Amino acid sequence: MIVQRPNSFWDKFYIPAILGGLAITFKHLIGKKFTIQYPEERVKHHPGYRGAHRLNKDNQGRIKCVACEMCSTACPANCITILPSASPIDWKDRERVPQIFEINMLRCIYCGMCEEACPEDAIELTYIDDLVSYTRSEMIWDKERLLAQFDLTEKTQPMKTARRGASMKALHGAA
Repeated sequence: MIVQRPNSFWDKFYIPAILGGLAITFKHLIGKKFTIQYPEERVKHHPGYRGAHRLNKDNQGRIKCVACEMCSTACPANCITILPSASPIDWKDRERVPQIFEINMLRCIYCGMCEEACPEDAIELTYIDDLVSYTRSEMIWDKERLLAQFDLTEKTQPMKTARRGASMKALHGAA
């Protein structure tokens, strides 16, 4: 059973609610500020952050992707399109390469399942978080754009396989 109490004089004028709201406002005025001055200041991303995609290159500067299509199969948003083709004759280490590799960044949910599914560590998610464009068609990234992302982030964010190798060497004490 709900018992209603009659409103007092102060409750009718909302004075306690207004004073309570003002108290919260003044408390936040003197508290710690969380605002950053973007773009001069950038957000510090935690190590597991998943931003824009990139296609990695091997030591010879070739695309690491072997067009196995496992990333497009694992993608829950169905945003990756791969059209395989035969690799050049002088590439003896793989049979196929992607003729078309596209990611629809508007559909992508940045879950990282494509990165986990790739057996060659060819696709990675970077720390890049400022993805803007004027048209929807600019947000469909092709193979060249994804490889350009590798060139942009190669120095600041090395490939995860290289980071794992360095951490394993440090763990086992190898020089």
